[in-house]
Amino acid sequence: MDVIHFQIDEAFVTGYIHEDHDRLIAHKVRPALIICPGGGYNHVSRREADPPALAFSAIGYQVFHMTYSLNEKAGNYQPLHELAEVVKTVRERAEEWHIDPEKIAVMGFSAGGHLAASLAEYWNHPEMGISPLSRPNALLLSYPVITLYEHTHQGTFDLVSGGDEAIREQLSLERHVSKDVPPTFLWHTVEDEAVPVENSLLFMRELQKNGVPFEAHIFAHGPHGQSVCTREVEAVNPECRKWVGLAQTWLNNLFEFEV
Repeated sequence: MDVIHFQIDEAFVTGYIHEDHDRLIAHKVRPALIICPGGGYNHVSRREADPPALAFSAIGYQVFHMTYSLNEKAGNYQPLHELAEVVKTVRERAEEWHIDPEKIAVMGFSAGGHLAASLAEYWNHPEMGISPLSRPNALLLSYPVITLYEHTHQGTFDLVSGGDEAIREQLSLERHVSKDVPPTFLWHTVEDEAVPVENSLLFMRELQKNGVPFEAHIFAHGPHGQSVCTREVEAVNPECRKWVGLAQTWLNNLFEFEV
């Protein structure tokens, strides 16, 4: 396996790439997963970078995780454009990295879920100036921030909107779901106090209204920020840990990827 790095503006990307060789016949091309860790747009949670990346790498995905613009640089849609360029780069270099360019998923945790879902909604918005090559083929969300109004995470709202009411409205994602949002997997817990479960419920309602295929799992117990729910990330939760296998099965079925 090769570990690669590349940078786009303030975004720094680490990738775990399965190498091809003559005796490898199972997967000459593979799906890719791009992970946006959370952190309220003021830091990037390392617990939501390598641990989920390695879980999906272990079943054969080409996996990338990224940092993105934070704090005062998080406004004016800058993280969204960085993620769009990362997806575009992965698609443009698909042959080099043994990736199927039509099987590229984005995954986000908390504020990173807000970022991933923003690209899922705005990849083809004419005013955003995003390349069609930035289109995600699937969306996976872990306890995502969705709304910037009631039930929002205040820190995310403050930084990503920059106090601009027009940006606040546009990045309240429950208001802008369309049929062009890719198939979505999401999970949340009822006990999440930092990002209330209403964020996921609002998004699910709009996905259903717009005919977007989705799978959702709402677990009863567990705080915010559990990542893969293991001792490694100091969030042991055997019940919520099931989300990893559920997400892998869902994505494998969507991408017709045998592991």
